[in-house]
Amino acid sequence: MARNKYPEVTVNRILDVSLKLFLEKGYEETTIQDIVDHLGDLTKGAIYHHFRSKEEIIDAVTERLFQEHTSFDQIKNDRSMNGLQKLKKVFIAPSSHKEQRQLYRSVLSVMKNPKFLSKQISNISIYAPLLQDIIEEGIEDGSIVTDCSKELSEVVMLLFNVWINPGIFAVNKDQFTNKIYFLKKLLNNIGLPIIDDEIMAAFNDFRDAIFF
Repeated sequence: MARNKYPEVTVNRILDVSLKLFLEKGYEETTIQDIVDHLGDLTKGAIYHHFRSKEEIIDAVTERLFQEHTSFDQIKNDRSMNGLQKLKKVFIAPSSHKEQRQLYRSVLSVMKNPKFLSKQISNISIYAPLLQDIIEEGIEDGSIVTDCSKELSEVVMLLFNVWINPGIFAVNKDQFTNKIYFLKKLLNNIGLPIIDDEIMAAFNDFRDAIFF
């Protein structure tokens, strides 16, 4: 078999087709064979060469979407915003994109899968230090008042990635809304007033996309 000279191109094609199918059919209803059929020129073996399972594909799809819509470096280097504004930008970016909301709804049923839950936890250790950098910038410019930047960054990631995740903690639409208002009060009380009208509107759009 000839060696694939452009593995990144192949991976991106698989992710493009998989995303399209996950949005159209749903994650549960999409099979590896569906992905093969829509690609047209790849076998199951070729897909399994890059991804060991459908779970790995959805993991890569969601990670790529997050990276596309939330660039920590770009946000951090934007001198037009203070630390608090940058932090708001980090949290509004993922929930403000229709495609990402649709994909999230597609995978709600498998969020409690140990592999998915483990991924959410591991994301905290990856992104909390990046969040901490922005919080410390906010401390320096006076827009954030705290002396626990590390702990705060980890708690915020835990709350946003796990606690308000309706795929992990099953809630209805009203209960989800109550969680957001509680989260707003909690963050305000610890010196991190990031949930303003703009972010609340993004959360409402996210909520309406998930609960219908």
